[in-house]
Amino acid sequence: MTRPPRPSAFYSLLAVLSWPVVRGLYRFKAYGTEVLPAEGGYVLAAGHVSNFDPWALGIGLWPGRFLRFMAKSELFWFPLSSLLRAGGAFKVRRGGSDRTALATAVELARAGHVIAMFPEGTRREKGLRKRRAAQAHTGAARIALEAGVPLVPAGIKGTDGLARLRALSIRYGPPIAVDDLADTDLREASRIATDRLMQAIGELEASL
Repeated sequence: MTRPPRPSAFYSLLAVLSWPVVRGLYRFKAYGTEVLPAEGGYVLAAGHVSNFDPWALGIGLWPGRFLRFMAKSELFWFPLSSLLRAGGAFKVRRGGSDRTALATAVELARAGHVIAMFPEGTRREKGLRKRRAAQAHTGAARIALEAGVPLVPAGIKGTDGLARLRALSIRYGPPIAVDDLADTDLREASRIATDRLMQAIGELEASL
């Protein structure tokens, strides 16, 4: 079995420092880790309600895996850029399709990394899950299909209530079935896979 890419020292330091808080103060629970791919890269996608979502998504995978994620290009100024890269980030230009960022994500996924994506794009407002789900972007599915890696859903609960010390939990789901889309145009296949992905994310959130 090929060993997956290991977290950077900075990423692991953040995980070590935050683990007691996440587990103790927020009673963090992770479910479904046994259904995640044991090796190789994949795209891990979830709903987006809080800026804390990426860390909740990744802490359940550490130390065996760590997340690579897109961050807006405006944040990449010295010395913050060095910390962002050490934390797993790579640049994306907001406001349009960034082919360079998508190509980077595909390359990283093929190299065995876990790519974190939030198909809804911006953070979800309360009560707007159905509307946002209908408008979900197809980037996560497109990266997975183009890279030939699994597309994995996840449901997160509690990140919108951290100030109230709400319990934090996450449930990972099995990869989305896409084998039947092999002969379908990439754009259409991405749309169909995204519909399946958002349904799975909704079911996982409802189970928490």
